[in-house]
Amino acid sequence: MPPAKPSVPAEPAEPSEPSEPSEPSLPAEPHPPGRPAAGPPDPHRSRNPYARLFRIPGATAFTIGNLIARLPMGMFSVSAVIMIAGARGSYALAGAVTATGLAATAVVAPWAARLVDRHGQARIAVPATAIAALGSLSLLLCVHYGAPDWTLFASYAATATTPNTGGMSRARWAHLLKDDERAVHTANSFEQAADELCFMLGPVLAAFLCGTFFPEAGTLVGVVLLLTGVMLFAAQRTTEPPPRGRTATKEKSPLHARGMPALLAAFLATGAVFGSMEVVTIAYADDRGHKAAAGAILALQAAGSCAAGLLYGTLKPSGPPRRRHILCVGAMAALMTLPLLAATLTGSLLVLAGALLVAGMATAPTMVTGMTLVQERTPEGRLNEGMTLAVTGLLGGIACGAAGGGWVVEHLGATEGYGVPVAAACCALLLSIARACATSTPGPRPARPRARSAA
Repeated sequence: MPPAKPSVPAEPAEPSEPSEPSEPSLPAEPHPPGRPAAGPPDPHRSRNPYARLFRIPGATAFTIGNLIARLPMGMFSVSAVIMIAGARGSYALAGAVTATGLAATAVVAPWAARLVDRHGQARIAVPATAIAALGSLSLLLCVHYGAPDWTLFASYAATATTPNTGGMSRARWAHLLKDDERAVHTANSFEQAADELCFMLGPVLAAFLCGTFFPEAGTLVGVVLLLTGVMLFAAQRTTEPPPRGRTATKEKSPLHARGMPALLAAFLATGAVFGSMEVVTIAYADDRGHKAAAGAILALQAAGSCAAGLLYGTLKPSGPPRRRHILCVGAMAALMTLPLLAATLTGSLLVLAGALLVAGMATAPTMVTGMTLVQERTPEGRLNEGMTLAVTGLLGGIACGAAGGGWVVEHLGATEGYGVPVAAACCALLLSIARACATSTPGPRPARPRARSAA
């Protein structure tokens, strides 16, 4: 899945959102031990904000490893469906197995992220990845040798220990870019674009491998990429955030942080947009006799989101994050009407593809601002857990959206199904507005003392 997956901004003294820095600059305060210095400001440095990110020592190395590890996230579910359906002749069984893995991930992922915060990324991510890889290999062997169906569920459930590599990468940027809000914004935008790219290329690569070589090829290559990427990522110890230890992570759960429940609910609704759009588009293309074109059409949506995410990262953030989030979700709700109009008024797959390309341009900025708010609201020492909760909410929304979109398609029709992502986006907008109103009044905020973060 996604999926679907940023320095933690310094907490302001007042309960209002942090104000925008007047000039973007690298952190001026001393670097803590083990954190690479970004160097003094260079008046002749490139104005490309992404170039600034990758001039930080070690940033390129951990990013390469993370991208290799993240690509299989878009491969495993497609590979499992092709492999199981081809061997057992049942898409229902394949869907049930992948749904079990999603449910197991929702339970295990926040717990694993808490261990990452407490003990460090390398110490937890490597053994967790090894367990997940064994689960995928067990699934492959059980399918190939005709093991009982229950072994497929047990094997795929073991893959729930796969670490949230996107969240760990964002946590590294947050550690390296403390108090530089614009640089964090750029890093978040890059990570979201990377998510979109991996979930766009992953299914295509999986389908190619399974169709060209043998049904188990997608899973096998995915395991190799995952292990290789995580090992490379974990080897970059100089950029790894320091573990907080058991005492530091005894602060209240991110679920109890002010504004977080409504924010996670907005992630749930946003995930429903993605899940319903995928199912409805496949059904719509199938109705018109071009089911094979659905993948390319959905890839255009991801491409639009990827391009918009990269562009959004070059812009200077304007206004508090909560206001930007409302604007981005509002834009997403408005643009999601384009596929509905294209399907209703034209019935053309080409017009629909163009509508999805434009509609996808609002999703990356929405996710970027959402992750920024998660970082801001997550208590000190629980950043990986907070971001993993957001990803879990997104995955849950994708599952709910897929189910809701499928029900509408079956009972009302594929064209009417495009109303589901519109409704889900409107729900996300209402939740975002409600969260902003609830957090605009004075109240307790997560403690993030400067003295401790700079110690």
